[in-house]
Amino acid sequence: MTSTLTPLDHLLLASGLTLALMLLIGRWRLAGSVAVVLYGLQLWLLTRTGALLGDPVESALRIGVLDLTLQWRYDALSWFFAMITIGAGLVCAWYAAGVWQERYRESGRSPRLFHVALAANVFSMLVLLGSGDLLSLFIGWELVSWASFLLMALGGAAAGRAALRYLVYAFSGAMAILAGLMLIYARIGTLEYGPVAALLAELSNDQVWILLLLIGGGFAVKMGLLPFHLWQAPAYAETPGPGSSFLGAISARMGLYAIILVLIALLGLGRLSAMEIPFTFMSARDLIAWIAALTLIIPTYIALQQHDARYLLAWHGIGQGGYMLLGLMVGNAVGSAGGLLHVFNYALTQAALLMAVFAVVHRTGTADLNKLGGLVTRMPLTFLVLLIGIISLAGLPPMAGFVSKWMVYRSLITEGMPLLFVAAIVGTLGTILSVYKLIHNIFLGQLRLEHEQVGEAPISMLLPMLGLATLIFLAGLAPGPALSWVAAVQSSLGLPVVTYSMGGVVDPRGGLDMLWLVGVMMAGFGVGALVFFGLGGKSKRIHQLDNYAGGHFLTAETRYHYSDNFYAGLMHLIGPWYRGAFLWLERALTATVSFVSEGMNGIYRYVQPTLFVLVTAVVLLAILKV
Repeated sequence: MTSTLTPLDHLLLASGLTLALMLLIGRWRLAGSVAVVLYGLQLWLLTRTGALLGDPVESALRIGVLDLTLQWRYDALSWFFAMITIGAGLVCAWYAAGVWQERYRESGRSPRLFHVALAANVFSMLVLLGSGDLLSLFIGWELVSWASFLLMALGGAAAGRAALRYLVYAFSGAMAILAGLMLIYARIGTLEYGPVAALLAELSNDQVWILLLLIGGGFAVKMGLLPFHLWQAPAYAETPGPGSSFLGAISARMGLYAIILVLIALLGLGRLSAMEIPFTFMSARDLIAWIAALTLIIPTYIALQQHDARYLLAWHGIGQGGYMLLGLMVGNAVGSAGGLLHVFNYALTQAALLMAVFAVVHRTGTADLNKLGGLVTRMPLTFLVLLIGIISLAGLPPMAGFVSKWMVYRSLITEGMPLLFVAAIVGTLGTILSVYKLIHNIFLGQLRLEHEQVGEAPISMLLPMLGLATLIFLAGLAPGPALSWVAAVQSSLGLPVVTYSMGGVVDPRGGLDMLWLVGVMMAGFGVGALVFFGLGGKSKRIHQLDNYAGGHFLTAETRYHYSDNFYAGLMHLIGPWYRGAFLWLERALTATVSFVSEGMNGIYRYVQPTLFVLVTAVVLLAILKV
């Protein structure tokens, strides 16, 4: 380690200091506020690194492990994901700093443990994002896994079970990654990115397939790609309030970061396209694109079945990752930019939505969509946040989610991928249906008697929620600043760079200017408002406890709330297509792994263990050297 600390060292030290202080002062009532200030400091230090616009920023820290040297550095890709990570930590700590923290303490739980877990997640993610070689990447990967487990396990018995399930998935994925790294190290004696990229260029397609299945499959577990997705929704949904918002916003994207690093930066999309799958018309790139498409469709329609608002959004978190990966696999300037931009847009959207849902839980005590309704007059600002969030999640203008999804759609059309385009549209249809269910069953319709005295969310919760909602709108109105970050990431990865303006995408084949689009929309709303308020006057106000249907006014004595089992008819029609399919698949995979494990255990017990390990290593090395 050199004597001069670099800007990256200052950032990592500040993040480590945040973790240490939360251990020391986490019991204090001001701990949440101190955490907010420290995350703000980290964001400022990140901007000081200059990693986004210049050459990669190296850390002065070097650690020798055997004959390897661990090192850390930030480039544009690291900067982009780190900015989202720290930002998510800041708003979630802000949300937790006031009334939520006191309620959490009153329930017998430890605010200090929560703040420590959140700080540990941010720190471990910054370490992962700064990895300068595959070994430091793996170490950061494991730190993130254990930090995520700690945050997940804070929610109680159900959360603990979900966290343990996650840990099994994470451990299995980590072992697959480690096996791939061992094969690489055995071949070239180093895990530095440069030599590894050169090795991958020399290996045969069969050898690369082995590494792709091991390392890519391990990263897919963290991202929640099919068929490794079943752990994610329960683990994220059962995590305590702001912790769930943090995990939903950025945690699964660590898997996407690693996939981008290995499959795009080190291997390259061209090589993926050249790796044909025997007896099919598909390449490795096509296969990954279809996995992304199925990931965006199936979990989205599973979300449609959920009656718990937390689970509905958690399932959507899996599906939205499919859009990100799909755009990146298209690989052109607009598609890859759309995939990257959706990481940022979705982080804003998911954090705001989950915060709104947990604000409702804070006031009503439930997230059950069958037991809510009519809260729009009781929690109007929370309703506004949720409304802005669902418009963005559904990919509708004028919110941020529309821009990134439009870019993915457009790239699929221009690159001649109509089936994948249809798949993306099918996923969006499911999203629209489920987010309408979300807002309808919580805020619209008849108010329930038990919620007549419910009040708006506390100001300590409202401020970060409203801040995120404002950013969602601004990022939709003027996506240019976010696109400038995305363009820098594309350049660092060697991808075609998107041409952008303040209003959106500039392209002779069809661009997007959100400033004009939003202006036209606002003018249309203005005309509609003039017609409604100027020419109307025949409406009659109905009390929230009453209702109106079929030409009749219904009083509170007549219960006419139809939120229970919303979309029951639709579920009856489409349910048989996929009901239990992936639970069956998970059980089948588990049984297969158990069977193979028992067989291997029997061989290991009755064969000389040293000889067994030696034969296995020789076989793997022989495959790699073919």
